[in-house]
Amino acid sequence: MKVLFLCTANSCRSILCEALFNHLAPAGLRAFSAGSQPKGQVHPLTRAALERSGVSVEGLASKPIETHADLQPDLVITVCDKAAGEACPVFFGPAIKAHWGLADPSEVEGPDTEIAAAFDATVARIKTRIQAFLDLPLDRLTADEMKTELTRIGSL
Repeated sequence: MKVLFLCTANSCRSILCEALFNHLAPAGLRAFSAGSQPKGQVHPLTRAALERSGVSVEGLASKPIETHADLQPDLVITVCDKAAGEACPVFFGPAIKAHWGLADPSEVEGPDTEIAAAFDATVARIKTRIQAFLDLPLDRLTADEMKTELTRIGSL
């Protein structure tokens, strides 16, 4: 199963989802990420938050959606409100689409400790959602049931 996480800038939230999913998922499940208007670099605090969590940052990059034109993901999950409102490219075909809205920790202002805490809270929330996803009986869910479960998980 291939899961594609989308965000507008692909520098923070979608990258966190990709890295955490790949860290937690068993063999046979793989995540990717992309952005409709990628910044071209992973936010340094994204890397730092992943490293604090013991998650590899190797190979992470900010990239455009078109990078995955041949991916044929099973699931496409938007993680920012801007991306949720954008049309999903037709080349993603029959992928099940869902939205897991996340506040952008890179927009938090204040002392470094507060900003780091916002990133860590986002990591924790993503872990909760991914674990809930991985706990599903993935091989037994219909497309409609999967969509329902993804929507439920997006509210966690």
